[in-house]
Amino acid sequence: MAKGQAGESVKMALDTLRANKLRSGLTILGIVIGVSTVITISSVISGVNNRVNDFVSALGSNVIWVFHMPVIGVRPTTEMLARKKLNIDDVMAIRELPHVVAADGAFQHTGQFRVGAVSVKYNGKKVAGTILTGSTSAVSVISEFTMMQGRMYTDEEDKRAAHVCVLGHDTWEELFGDQSALGKQVSVETGLYTVIGVLDKQKQPFGGGKNRNDNQVYFPLGTFHNLHPEDKDMWVSLKYDAPENKALVQEEVRELLRIHRKVRVDKPDDFEIFGPDSITKLWNQITGGLVLFMIAVSSVGLMVGGVGVMNIMLVSVTERTREIGVRKAIGATKRTILTQFTTEAVTLCAVGGLVGVFVGAVITWVIYFLPVGLPATLSSVWVAIAFGVSCAIGLMFGIYPAWKAANLDPIEALRYE
Repeated sequence: MAKGQAGESVKMALDTLRANKLRSGLTILGIVIGVSTVITISSVISGVNNRVNDFVSALGSNVIWVFHMPVIGVRPTTEMLARKKLNIDDVMAIRELPHVVAADGAFQHTGQFRVGAVSVKYNGKKVAGTILTGSTSAVSVISEFTMMQGRMYTDEEDKRAAHVCVLGHDTWEELFGDQSALGKQVSVETGLYTVIGVLDKQKQPFGGGKNRNDNQVYFPLGTFHNLHPEDKDMWVSLKYDAPENKALVQEEVRELLRIHRKVRVDKPDDFEIFGPDSITKLWNQITGGLVLFMIAVSSVGLMVGGVGVMNIMLVSVTERTREIGVRKAIGATKRTILTQFTTEAVTLCAVGGLVGVFVGAVITWVIYFLPVGLPATLSSVWVAIAFGVSCAIGLMFGIYPAWKAANLDPIEALRYE
């Protein structure tokens, strides 16, 4: 088709839209709904994906975690819950492995994480729901903490169970405002602990409010053991030297722990080794379901819109029968008529697609500024896909009316009243 002819067909389609605004608006409504649904949901997924990737990166590079049972995407069985817990001897043995830069064993006490529970006090101020964590000094190397004030505790302080602690950002802010906490003593449950450091804010995957991990107090492992000797579930984390050694380090840790835990050769591992990529895989599985939901919802809108376009094009062919007859009488071929009406249908759906993209972008903008903390981000890839699909719907549902117009008998068409 000549370039001028295509332009003329697009112009005629736009003239038809302007001449029948209400009818055309109702016709492309389904296309608008379908495209705006794709844009909105894909923007939310894209934004949250970016937040999850940032969160996984913030967990530290070249990191592996070990626990006595799986904790991501698996409901623990009775056998898993009854497994022998990891201990500090396992951590010390892992530190001796080649390619291991640091290894940490940590306990967490979250029993007081409930509304109204007071965990930490200072000078009449109180913080509720604080997470109490005991770890070795290696935690700062593995988790790549940023210290706002002071320092992390040392192995020597851990060894003698010194009454020192490091505060999370929100815990410090609640107790001290913008004042330095270094050297001050805070009350945690029944003991007094000297603050030697304050951590900067940590990243979180969802929500724009307070991060639970910022309301946390870190103690040397020995100190924490004196505070909560009943907590036995040790979480082991280690940092290795280079990404290419990940599989080798995992295998070495696995062999070492099987020996330490006296696992028989014919028995499976009674512990779980995983890394930040496990979180990414789980999240991808969840978003995969959301993408299928988005496709299902938008497909309904697009199909309804396609049927509407087909109907309006059939009406248009009937209304313009004499015009088709005249064009054929002066030399227009079947292909010319077919292309003209197909172009009109595609143009109609393209306009619906553009309106849908605009509506979806506005909804994305509104979601971004809502206080629910959904980091919606407009995805150019999904914008292109949604617009392309809307044009394809025009082509698919416009071909039959165009074929019908192209096959009209010119004499009968000229006689049509």
